[in-house]
Amino acid sequence: MSNETRVTVLEEQVAYLTKTVEELSDVVAKQERMLELVERRLGMLMEAEALRQSDSEGTVALADQRPPHW
Repeated sequence: MSNETRVTVLEEQVAYLTKTVEELSDVVAKQERMLELVERRLGMLMEAEALRQSDSEGTVALADQRPPHW
């Protein structure tokens, strides 16, 4: 295999790997945005449940209580 052919093959591999890294970066960025949204929604649900528990029971919300082993 000539040097020119080897360089061409290597350039093709680098181009493919660069494209793959960019695609993976896009996937990771999308997943990060989705995770942030899920975390915000979970926080809102936990707050709503704590409020519901305190309104209905008049006690400390279950999420704010210490586990029995403490």
